[in-house]
Amino acid sequence: MPTVLDLFSPAARAWFVGAFPAPTDVQEGGWRSVAAGQHTLMSAPTGSGKTLAAFLWCIDRLATEPVPAEAERCRVLYVSPLKALTVDIERNLQAPLRGIALHAERMALEQSPITVAIRTGDTPTRDRRQIERHPPDILITTPESLFLLLTSAARQILPSIRWVIVDEIHSMADTKRGAHLALSLERLSAITKTEPQRIGLSATQRPLSETARFLGGTNREVTIVDAGRVKPMEICLLYTSPSPRDRQK
Repeated sequence: MPTVLDLFSPAARAWFVGAFPAPTDVQEGGWRSVAAGQHTLMSAPTGSGKTLAAFLWCIDRLATEPVPAEAERCRVLYVSPLKALTVDIERNLQAPLRGIALHAERMALEQSPITVAIRTGDTPTRDRRQIERHPPDILITTPESLFLLLTSAARQILPSIRWVIVDEIHSMADTKRGAHLALSLERLSAITKTEPQRIGLSATQRPLSETARFLGGTNREVTIVDAGRVKPMEICLLYTSPSPRDRQK
């Protein structure tokens, strides 16, 4: 029987099967939606594999497609409201990147190299210039740094973006910071060669329909993958016989 892992290349499947017992609910639904080209909001508790659900499809495409011209290499944009989280993501990406490359080598499969860079307010000027001269395949940034990228000469690396992953989107949807990000996403769409696929990662907050509307922006349909766990409830009714005194009353 076909499974969701059949959507991926042999090397990606081999790495995942060797690293995890099975896809989680958010990965199962998220990969099918993203593979179908739909803008997707994934909602699940912490530790459910949301980040891998967003990244693995993109990584597999980058690894199996020919390397484009250097000016068009930046194809995945990851936006996080937390600078500390951007560092964690860069570190966590190394496991699938190295693992898939290792399995591809064992299978004698050709793989394209994948580079990752971080661009935040703490990024040294030298590193920022390096990103402009040699765009990474995956760029990790914050909403504020994305705004600066779009308003500077560095925006020349952005027209090739094909996927935009917005993490912790629920924390920004109803804030001024979120309004700022929404404008930046529209400006990004205006300069890209093709409409970037939007992938949002959210905690289990309600209503998800409003968060999806924020992710979609102007007239874009968003598929919601709700893998939130429903906590079981037990209700017990206890009956206590009234005391003689209570009966007299």
